Amino acid sequence: MYWLRISFGCERVRRCWPTVLTLLCSTVICGCSVVRVAVEGSVQDRVFDAIEKVRPALVHLEPVREYYERGERKGMPLTGSGVIISPDGHLLTNSHVAERTKEIRCTLFNKKEIYAQVIGTDPYTDIAVLQLDPAEVGDELPYAEIGDSDKLNVGEQVMAMGSPHGLSRSVSVGALSATDRYFPSDGGEAGSPYHLWIQTDAAINPGNSGGPLVNLEGNVIGINSRKVLGADNLGFAVPINVAKAVADQIIADSKVTRSWIGVELQELETIAREEPMEGVLVGGVAENSPAERAGIVSGDILVVFDGQPLSAQFEEDLVVVRNLIANTPVDKRVVVELIRDGKQQQVELVTKEKGKFETDDIECEQWGCTVREMTESLSRRHKLEGKTGVYVSGVQVGGAAANARLAQGDIILHVEGEKVDDSDRFSTIYGRLQEEKKELVLLRVKRGPLFRYVLIEPRYEDGGDSATGTEQ
Repeated sequence: MYWLRISFGCERVRRCWPTVLTLLCSTVICGCSVVRVAVEGSVQDRVFDAIEKVRPALVHLEPVREYYERGERKGMPLTGSGVIISPDGHLLTNSHVAERTKEIRCTLFNKKEIYAQVIGTDPYTDIAVLQLDPAEVGDELPYAEIGDSDKLNVGEQVMAMGSPHGLSRSVSVGALSATDRYFPSDGGEAGSPYHLWIQTDAAINPGNSGGPLVNLEGNVIGINSRKVLGADNLGFAVPINVAKAVADQIIADSKVTRSWIGVELQELETIAREEPMEGVLVGGVAENSPAERAGIVSGDILVVFDGQPLSAQFEEDLVVVRNLIANTPVDKRVVVELIRDGKQQQVELVTKEKGKFETDDIECEQWGCTVREMTESLSRRHKLEGKTGVYVSGVQVGGAAANARLAQGDIILHVEGEKVDDSDRFSTIYGRLQEEKKELVLLRVKRGPLFRYVLIEPRYEDGGDSATGTEQ
């Protein structure tokens, strides 16, 4: 007769029994043989220990995001999470939590409220770095230990920590569902072109964004970032190795610098029919890009970039190829080997710095509008050489710009005859005209395929009750 006898050695074991693997000491009797099996600790104990290890470094965030609607500044209060990763007060969170704000109110483990400065954000990986002032904390600043996301295994238990729906210091427990989940990107300009994702069934909800994903050793292995709307148990985190590499660049330079050649890449599975192929398929080439100037065309198969062989059989492999290009020094001359019509050839190109994912609005209060720096996609869309000019992102109803018939989507190329090379140049010109309180300002703008002049009569604080403008 076979039977199992279970003995509970302490009260905590009895409390942990309903959880997974709580057999601390069991005796199996088979005939005259006795086999004793001992398991040190329990999964529940490890969960408790991991939570207590990370909880002091967990931070509740309350950013107020600035945005502009029809040329007017507004604020939107949000809730997010973060985790302190160094004794000098560096804090990791998501870019979508920290973007468009300069400082964020933080609630620490001891419920003390202080403000953190935003050092930099990287929308391409959805990572941001904040800076807490250790002197304001008053005590020694706790911080979490960083794990290694390259050594994760599907099925291991993890915890998502943060403030779901504003409920601070919350913990949800689950397992790793996948360690290499890929989300397609829109030509490399959206989504997650430079990393794969950790998938977990631990509950991740709005407010968890930026909080740590923690393993049973109490190490941060990911930064919680997103969930699938309308689905249960589908949460995703940025691998901590990716987040740490991005954070190191932001801490050093306040930004992440990547190289760009202007190609949209596709996996070779798209065209491979029978035999596996090496290389990566060029799906499209941006106008005025380094790739176009080098003669690369849609349909080419890139096989070597700067001496490094390329291989992207499946869409997940595209991340490696994009990172190889992105991590090449800016303005470096590289040799690219490609296959076209079955023949291999070489071309040379010079890498350029990849522009911002999205730029912040600049408020022109006296004109009643907002403008933003031109991005690569905007320049291509409007068929401009380079990223010259500034984009009119909003026009206030009844303002001077609206009266002058300046419209959202216009591109300001010249102000009072001075060329607007970029947003910094525009800000300099605008600031000078504001100091001079110039009564009429002539703009040269591009609207679609047409160029035109717009005459604005700015409104200053001590000005009249109305302003007029004319379009030439």
